[in-house]
Amino acid sequence: MYTRLKKNNEFQRMFARGKKSFSPYLLMMYMPAAKVSLGLCVSKKHGKSVMRNRIKRLLREAFRAECGHLKSPCAIVLVPKQADEYSLENFRKGLRAMFKKEGLYK
Repeated sequence: MYTRLKKNNEFQRMFARGKKSFSPYLLMMYMPAAKVSLGLCVSKKHGKSVMRNRIKRLLREAFRAECGHLKSPCAIVLVPKQADEYSLENFRKGLRAMFKKEGLYK
């Protein structure tokens, strides 16, 4: 299981000092932490609140499915890239690729 990043100072620390990784669907910022935690950053560019909330649900589900494979605990912020259509499979594929590329996978 994971906790959620909610406070502004947690997000500011991640944007300032976190390492970045990119996939065609996502931008991921991460840094070592005491436990696995997730923050989501979905801007108004992605649409109205209904669409933004759907994207957040998809991202949380993709992360929940993939976070069990993390090698060590870290704090992660996910920022989706703009697209015509968002899907759970694309987000999972993007997370898997970034975890492997950054050496975070077991």
